[in-house]
Amino acid sequence: MLWSRSRIVVALALTTLGVVTAVAAPVSSAPAQAAIGGSFVDNLDGFATGRWHKADGWSNGGMFNVGWRADHVWFNGGVMGTNLDTASCPGGCSGKPYASGEYRTNDLFSYGRFETRMQAVKRSGTVTSFFTYTGPSDGQPWDEIDVEILGKNTTQMQTNYFTNGVGGHETIINLGFDAAAGYHDYAIEWWNQGTINWFVDGRLVHQENGSRGPLPTRPQRIMMNLWPGTGVDSWLGPFSYPGTPLTARYDSVRYTRY
Repeated sequence: MLWSRSRIVVALALTTLGVVTAVAAPVSSAPAQAAIGGSFVDNLDGFATGRWHKADGWSNGGMFNVGWRADHVWFNGGVMGTNLDTASCPGGCSGKPYASGEYRTNDLFSYGRFETRMQAVKRSGTVTSFFTYTGPSDGQPWDEIDVEILGKNTTQMQTNYFTNGVGGHETIINLGFDAAAGYHDYAIEWWNQGTINWFVDGRLVHQENGSRGPLPTRPQRIMMNLWPGTGVDSWLGPFSYPGTPLTARYDSVRYTRY
């Protein structure tokens, strides 16, 4: 996806399920040339600026009915939160009515295991995410691997991947618990042997082996965000703001390089 600070336009191909994924744009604090990162563990005790940056002052456009504000990513008591509310957005954010937070690594990361411990938001029309992404802003085609909790049914997780901008690999996983009721561990294991595995609380729940289309190969950023949709009610359900902020919470992030 090609992005600019002055005008963010998303053109995402809807699949036959009407499903699209969360894609992020660069911000001024992101490095022009990202390094390839090594293994790390971050307990999210505070804003580690050497590793992460916060989106601020723009919108992805399209079905993202939200603008990003850096102050909507917060840290307290060993937890990182992303708030979704009706605050105005610096620069207007293309007139979006809601503001939320997005957290993304400065570096790109290649094959390995990507893990987070998070608590999702239960609200129709929203997506709580943990994913990897790269695109033209990194000098690469669009590759992505997703963990998404749709707020309309937080007993399920949606997986997906994009390679050279081609998606349509969605799978719905029944979790056996409510992802909004507490913290759980979610992991993506991306192997250069040609598989992607998704784990929940250490249990393998899904695998892709390229049989439905080529798998991603390019290093990607690790990203987390919370957003409401617009024009995609058939996928996310309708969104209405409850009058008080919605908050997705993340307890830790770990990357193990393979």
